[in-house]
Amino acid sequence: MAEKKVSAEKKIVATAGIYDILRRPIISEKAAKLSESNGVAFEVAIDATKEDVARAVEAIYGVKPTKVNVVVIKGKVKTFRGRSTGTQRTVKKAYVSLPADAKLDLSANI
Repeated sequence: MAEKKVSAEKKIVATAGIYDILRRPIISEKAAKLSESNGVAFEVAIDATKEDVARAVEAIYGVKPTKVNVVVIKGKVKTFRGRSTGTQRTVKKAYVSLPADAKLDLSANI
């Protein structure tokens, strides 16, 4: 009998739900500084976990992240023309660290 070789790594396929996890890349001064040390910042879905973000980055960009940090920024209360008040939306950000040899093209696959 011939033995079947089983791959230890499963390839993660990009599905419709994967694209809902990563909302958009964040382009800011902090994100530019982060990119110097092979990092990328994304705005992610509020209910996304670190594992979800890592899976989505691997599926969409083909790079396995080394580390994922997640931050929730609560929406501020703002006053409009001194009368009515409202709140900005709450945003969840993910700071993704990549391997040293990995390059990420943010304009592709979006």
